[in-house]
Amino acid sequence: MVMEPVVLEGRYVRLEPLSLDHASELWAVSDHAELYHYKPYALRSEGDLRRFIEIAQEKHAAGSGLSFATIARSCNSPVGSTSFSAADWPHRRIEIGGTWVTPAHQRTPINTEAKYLMLRHAFETLRLLRVEFKTDSLNARSRAALLRIGATEEGTFRNHMVMLDGRNRHSVYFSIIDSEWPAVKARLEGFLAQ
Repeated sequence: MVMEPVVLEGRYVRLEPLSLDHASELWAVSDHAELYHYKPYALRSEGDLRRFIEIAQEKHAAGSGLSFATIARSCNSPVGSTSFSAADWPHRRIEIGGTWVTPAHQRTPINTEAKYLMLRHAFETLRLLRVEFKTDSLNARSRAALLRIGATEEGTFRNHMVMLDGRNRHSVYFSIIDSEWPAVKARLEGFLAQ
């Protein structure tokens, strides 16, 4: 199964399927080393970003997910990216990850609303049973954010990835399952109403 491309739109953010049309504007906000501190890759040029987008499109064509450009509605410009990945259609689960937001738009409702829109699509449109997240064990901010939205910490995959600097990354896994979605949805809607 290949996920149908879809635009997910809220009050603060619009998630558009990631394409090479986004590359120049997205590169203008993605050239920040701190965005890749906890990722096993870094985008060091617009060429790297273009290859990243091409790989995302190949993964989509193979049925493993769908990547988005995160568009701030306030300026109608890309401010980051996020993805559905690791789709396991027979078992009705998917991962949300690869998320980054440029520093100027961090600590705003953008990432909260992006997660809300993606979770709502996963549970209410795709009728999935489980949404997974993983983050670097050292990324305290990401771990706290996942707990804040109502995800459950499930455990740590030790030596899960080798980082660019050679460090062995331990990845902490979180999930939200379908029976938890109504409470998580209400929590996220409460955050977005403030």
